Amino acid sequence: MAKILVGMSGGVDSSVAAKLLVDRGHEVAGVTLKLFSGEDVILPEDATRTCCSLTDVQDARAVAWKLGIEHYVFNFRDLFEEKVMGRFIDSYLAGETPNPCIDCNRFIKFDKLIERAVLLGYDYVATGHYARIRSGGTGGRLLLERGKDGSKDQSYVLYPLSQYQLAHTLFPLGELDKTEVRRVAVEAGLVNARKPDSQDICFVPDGDYAAFLERRVPDRIRDGDFVDSGGKKIGRHKGVTRYTIGQRRGIAVSFGKPMYVIGKNARDNTVALGGNDELLSSSLTARDVNLISVERLEGPMRVTAKIRYNQSEQAAVVSPLGDGRVRVDFDEPQRAVAPGQAVVFFSGETVVGGGTIENR
Repeated sequence: MAKILVGMSGGVDSSVAAKLLVDRGHEVAGVTLKLFSGEDVILPEDATRTCCSLTDVQDARAVAWKLGIEHYVFNFRDLFEEKVMGRFIDSYLAGETPNPCIDCNRFIKFDKLIERAVLLGYDYVATGHYARIRSGGTGGRLLLERGKDGSKDQSYVLYPLSQYQLAHTLFPLGELDKTEVRRVAVEAGLVNARKPDSQDICFVPDGDYAAFLERRVPDRIRDGDFVDSGGKKIGRHKGVTRYTIGQRRGIAVSFGKPMYVIGKNARDNTVALGGNDELLSSSLTARDVNLISVERLEGPMRVTAKIRYNQSEQAAVVSPLGDGRVRVDFDEPQRAVAPGQAVVFFSGETVVGGGTIENR
């Protein structure tokens, strides 16, 4: 029997993860993380659309009571402000398109939470992610694999996990699909059995990233020039943070033909526009690479790769560049490769690793 601390967001997935572990006879406690002041950013109508909402602590506590386990709340607001919200703002201001959920996993859920759990005497942290961990990798390495339910698989956002973190993590839902999870919750009478899945970024529940940034750093958002791929000025934009690679809507300038955002230069405060063909890239480079299935890349490796969460995997070759960087060459050109997003590499069901896209 293991002693397990379950991260309970208030949603159905983490609640069922806790129930499954209780049913298996483990010593289980739940914890909900206080990551920001929800009343400052979440409107009442958004209360069920995002994690960390006003009702989530109550829902998690109600489930813990139903399961007969202890429930705690850990306040990680300062760390979340620095490592997630702060990095999100800095990345946008640098002309990138960040993924704060990955930073939350990297710095909060599988770093600080595991550290706190181990200090309190727990063997594992468990979450409601749809992914699997198994042993048997080269040199005894633990492997991260896709969840059984391909439509819910979350291995893409878990690529930063270290071997130490994998050794102290459980994903009880990895072998289940969402329909089964809902059924378990309904049969157990959990209060959140039919609660909608969270959507959007937790601290930007309406999805309006530009408005969030303008509230937080109003003096850093400035109008600038639209330019073509040759650098010629062709119009005016309302701030680089309002645009992302591949965007067409919201440009508010008529060119007589479809035009897309093909690049951003925060230093010059310009946004480059071009045709759809100018969005295609055959390669990219990535920084801050974390490898899971192998200790290091000894040379080019054939993989499949994803450049965004909801994309299907694409055949590619990943090659080491040194200093935590890699180059990825795709068999077929990819559309709208966005610096700041993650590129994640797979070998079959297994996550090889991933990193942050820096250039295309």
